[in-house]
Amino acid sequence: MDRRSFTLGSMGLAASLAAPLPALSQTSYKGPNVILVRFGGGVRRAETIDEAATWAPYLRHTLAPRGTFIPDLRIDKLEGVNTSHAEGTLNLLTGRYLAYRELSAVFNDRLEPTEPTLFEYLRRAFDIPSHQVLLVNGEDRPQEEFFTVGTGDHYGIEFRSEMLSLHRYKLYRTKMQLAEGKLPEDRLLQIQAEREELLAKDARGATPDPSPEVEAFWARWRQAYGDTGLKNPRGDRLLTELSVRAMAELKPRFLMVNYQDPDYVHWGNPSHYTRAIAIIDEGLQRLVAAADADPFYRDNTVFVITPDCGRDANPLADVPFQHHFNSRSAHETWAVIFGPGIGRGVIDRPVDQSAIAPTIAAAMGFRADRAEGIAIEGAFL
Repeated sequence: MDRRSFTLGSMGLAASLAAPLPALSQTSYKGPNVILVRFGGGVRRAETIDEAATWAPYLRHTLAPRGTFIPDLRIDKLEGVNTSHAEGTLNLLTGRYLAYRELSAVFNDRLEPTEPTLFEYLRRAFDIPSHQVLLVNGEDRPQEEFFTVGTGDHYGIEFRSEMLSLHRYKLYRTKMQLAEGKLPEDRLLQIQAEREELLAKDARGATPDPSPEVEAFWARWRQAYGDTGLKNPRGDRLLTELSVRAMAELKPRFLMVNYQDPDYVHWGNPSHYTRAIAIIDEGLQRLVAAADADPFYRDNTVFVITPDCGRDANPLADVPFQHHFNSRSAHETWAVIFGPGIGRGVIDRPVDQSAIAPTIAAAMGFRADRAEGIAIEGAFL
């Protein structure tokens, strides 16, 4: 019996499907913090983990030796599996393939998880407030705003993560500008239209209000960067800034950072891709330095760094460095895991991408019951 058949037929899955929605946990969390970095936008091994050719030297030469290095992480070649960003991210968050549905016929790239995510598993298992379970998302991928909670028979909105993104900041800003009413009438009408357009991006019509802690975070962000959008960082540098500030101000126990900029290579310029990899590498330096300098995170934080999908460089394609053609290299990724309780060394065998979620679950002390992968053997001390 193969892995998928075993998982789908397991008694644990059947029991979880039949069980009523669980109540919020009263168990306090005492395990390590986890920072999951999606080295996103689709990257090849050649430019990231090749020792001689890498554009991410901090990742390859400093972080990989600190823990478990998995040079051969693979996306399973199942029928219907697409090697793209949203799909790969949901593989990481659920430990399953094809665990999503399209939100609407109009927006066919907007997916919603149909199985529990790590956010939901964690908050079901432990009494952790929503502002300490965070997803940091990029401004050019609003479709990933919906990964904080899914649909179906699982845990629901009470177990969601909260979202930090430019999209969410704009929702906060427009709400405050309309409430303050200090601008001319024509400008307020423009802001109202902007807000309605932002809200319409959620096809479910169910964008939850942020917690008071996240509202206060956005108030401080607005004080620092204002309303124009001209002062704050952009692209993946924005994600790094949001993450470092969140670590200082919100102290998340579980933080996922969805870097994305290498995908700009679709415009056809390889330097967009390699420079974006270097920017993520710079972001990793800031994240790790922030963790190492903060007593809340120092010696108590596991980092998991892994791509959403791979990428190829077909010289016959009109635009090289694609990932939508189901090529072998688009299924080939990698992972670096380090922190307390994580062993040091190289795992020299293929590991499935679905193993990431249950590995994080094992590190944090809960079970990802409906994941079809299993925790990575050899990753723990």
